[in-house]
Amino acid sequence: MASEQQDVESKHEQFVSAPPPPPPVAPVVIANPGPLGLSGFALTTFVLSLHNAGAVTRRYVGVPRNTFGATAFSSYGGFWLSFGMIFIPGSGILDSYKGDTVTLNQSLGFYLLGWTIFTGVMLIASHRSSVGLVSLFFMLFITFILLTAGKFNNSITTQIAGGAFGVVTAFIAWYNALAGLLTKDSSYFQLPIGRLS
Repeated sequence: MASEQQDVESKHEQFVSAPPPPPPVAPVVIANPGPLGLSGFALTTFVLSLHNAGAVTRRYVGVPRNTFGATAFSSYGGFWLSFGMIFIPGSGILDSYKGDTVTLNQSLGFYLLGWTIFTGVMLIASHRSSVGLVSLFFMLFITFILLTAGKFNNSITTQIAGGAFGVVTAFIAWYNALAGLLTKDSSYFQLPIGRLS
């Protein structure tokens, strides 16, 4: 009887085996945040620069795992939020100048000077990325220099030049965004950006 019970147990063990291993889990793919940030940057730069050039909102985007991208997109998102806030009537910022456009332009000049310096820092930090990104920050740096000078000198001509450089900057940003979107997995062709690293 004991041997029968052992036979039943051994037969039972044959049928009851360890559960099958779990199926393999695909690695988590983190999307490239560059195209989104660059597209938002390009659109708002394009619109504002057309205005500055005389022809006529960037989103806040934080990017994980990319210090340069997170710094650039989040900072310039902050730029658009704060710059827009200056002109919202309810903020009271413009009203506080009581029509004194000379002081307002000087204040805006200092504001833009801060962003010129920050953009110069970002230009230096982009030196190992790609020709496309270095070109973007170089043109943006020139744009901010001209806009800053335009405010400090109350020069419409310099502001128009800053707007023209800004339009070129926007197209460079769109090119970089498109290059980031056209991956080997999603496109039959890629755009060159001139990797520097």
